[in-house]
Amino acid sequence: MRKDGRRVKDADPMYTVVPYIMNKRYDAMNMITLDIPVDTIRDYIKEKRREGVYMSHLGVIIAAYLRTAKHYPLLNRFVVNKKIYDRNAFDVAMVVLKNSADDEGTMSKIRFDMDDDVLVVQSKIDKYINDNRSKENSNSTDKLIKTLLKLPGLCNIGVGIFKFMDKHGWLPSSIINASPFHTSLTVSNLASIKTNHIYHHVYEFGTTSVFITIGNMREVAFREKGEIVFKKCLPLGVVMDERICSGSYFANAFRNIKAYLTNPRLLEGPDRGPVDKLGREDEDSMEIPMPAPVAVNATLSEGAN
Repeated sequence: MRKDGRRVKDADPMYTVVPYIMNKRYDAMNMITLDIPVDTIRDYIKEKRREGVYMSHLGVIIAAYLRTAKHYPLLNRFVVNKKIYDRNAFDVAMVVLKNSADDEGTMSKIRFDMDDDVLVVQSKIDKYINDNRSKENSNSTDKLIKTLLKLPGLCNIGVGIFKFMDKHGWLPSSIINASPFHTSLTVSNLASIKTNHIYHHVYEFGTTSVFITIGNMREVAFREKGEIVFKKCLPLGVVMDERICSGSYFANAFRNIKAYLTNPRLLEGPDRGPVDKLGREDEDSMEIPMPAPVAVNATLSEGAN
């Protein structure tokens, strides 16, 4: 019995057998880029800051994913040792750059409640960044790594034991809670270090099923009312473990995320249910595939990369 999830025993037979065919997470990686028009997010952030409330692009994106996961719970599944599990909690792992000349970073995770709105999400992110940014502070992940590195060979033996225990569901809660590899989602804001989005692998060790990177803003071509227009967009590089749900399920979930990001005010207050499917008026505002979107000389200034 795993400490971080409940075994799924009523999954569709096709999805029950797939982990036996693709028994490694890196065998099951699907990748996609989501270009999110940034104007509505920027307007929302400016509005909140006029109200005296700090808001960031990162907070809005995580809030949109969290609220979507409430209505698309299969996003919070994982596969270990050919078995499918529903996760017991919702954790997001992020890297935080410390205030040092060598850009030293630390990685840990934040626990969210499924009913957290965007304001609560942002406050938890701010606390996480402040708690982890000081070079003098060490989170549970840092402490675990330092312990493993104290004696020669201990890291190799310790990691091997952790992998074996994790495979068989014997890893204790203390290790799972300290591990940034046991998460619902991992996010890397690469725009904070002025670089483009990438397709980051999902780790074989642990339980991470979705990895999202945020890159520099760029211009993307859209068709609106028969004309081609260019919009500034945030590119999200998304890597998914396809064994947790179907492609159509992923598509509907990310359509829902994009709808939230088109109207971030829906992320405030009590959840009113999933965003409706895009209407006919949105069908005339389509992204046009382009071989090389034009980069915009603008980056996001966030505390976590």
